[in-house]
Amino acid sequence: MAISNVQTGTTSAPATSQSSPLVMRIIGAVALAHLINDLIQSVLPSIYPMLKANYGLTFTQVGLITLTFQLTASLLQPWVGYHTDRHPKPWLLPAGTVCTLIGILMMSVVDTFPLILLAAGLIGIGSSTFHPEASRVARLASGGRFGLAQSTFQVGGNAGSAFGPLLAAAIIIPFGQGHVAWFGLFAVFALFVLYRISRWYANHLNLFKLKQGQAATHGLSKRRVISALVVLGLLVFSKYFYMASFTSYFTFYLIEKFDLSVASSQLHLFLFLGAVAAGTFFGGPIGDKIGRKAVIWFSILGVAPFTLILPHVDLFWTSILSVLIGFILASAFSAIVVYAQELVPGNVGMIAGVFFGLMFGFGGIGAALLGHLADVHGIEYVYFLCSFLPLFGVLAILLPRTKKA
Repeated sequence: MAISNVQTGTTSAPATSQSSPLVMRIIGAVALAHLINDLIQSVLPSIYPMLKANYGLTFTQVGLITLTFQLTASLLQPWVGYHTDRHPKPWLLPAGTVCTLIGILMMSVVDTFPLILLAAGLIGIGSSTFHPEASRVARLASGGRFGLAQSTFQVGGNAGSAFGPLLAAAIIIPFGQGHVAWFGLFAVFALFVLYRISRWYANHLNLFKLKQGQAATHGLSKRRVISALVVLGLLVFSKYFYMASFTSYFTFYLIEKFDLSVASSQLHLFLFLGAVAAGTFFGGPIGDKIGRKAVIWFSILGVAPFTLILPHVDLFWTSILSVLIGFILASAFSAIVVYAQELVPGNVGMIAGVFFGLMFGFGGIGAALLGHLADVHGIEYVYFLCSFLPLFGVLAILLPRTKKA
């Protein structure tokens, strides 16, 4: 449905509140769909040790798999978000999951490196069509509690990322690559959930038009808005470049440095990703109460002491520090997305697409580069080098306030 006739800035705040109640069942359903989406995606890095052993892959090739997945997951997202901000497409929600289903089924049978890249790319395409529309649905159902809605939506994805390695360790690692196909059942269930969500979304497009009509109230110039978005992009870079070292290589680090088994290393990865889920959940509501800039500042810069210590401690403290790092670092993402949406109101999907896209893109580039560094200098060097990335958090001081002028 085209929305070009909506008059910008004509909707009052009370009307918005009355027309936009909090609908927790929709937020919960979107979070569940996000959980399944990211659970399936997390299977990919979880089986890297198996793929590396089965096909004699180098760390650089492992990084290229992540790069392929995350670039396809990132490049389409801003375009999808920009287009659907103007022409909402509820059917994209289940359609994207079809791509994910095809990709995960392919991953269970492929036996060459190019086909592994193709399967990873299809999973990425499914993600790129899911995130912008799903993020918008969560905001539409938020009743004005944008941080709560965004963090609940995001924590679903983080929970899925945490449980993926556990399920992979239980289902795939002991029995082989063919058992990846069992995760297709999750995709089929997600299709049902997203079909129901798309029906609600289609029946509430008038609420979509209402949100489009909101004008900026922060009183910032266009130049200040652009500079703030650039700073947010740099913060996302530091956050997800560092996160790539964990999601793609933490199991290898534990196996090499502490001689753990694959299954034991997956458990440690689960603890880290579980902490990421918890940090994401608490970050959004806290941002609603104390301000998003404060959460961003604490999350990214505040984690630096722990990342700097991590490469120099034993297994016990590695486990403790990885949980603290995951919790603190993850608390920023919901605040970053909502902060950016407040800077550029009326472009919810595009902003979600840009920042989820940056997340995947920086993560993919980081994984490829870090894989090459691991081949050349060793996996422990990667963690020493990445430990300095959270110092980028000092840039948060450049972010302006977004309260009403």
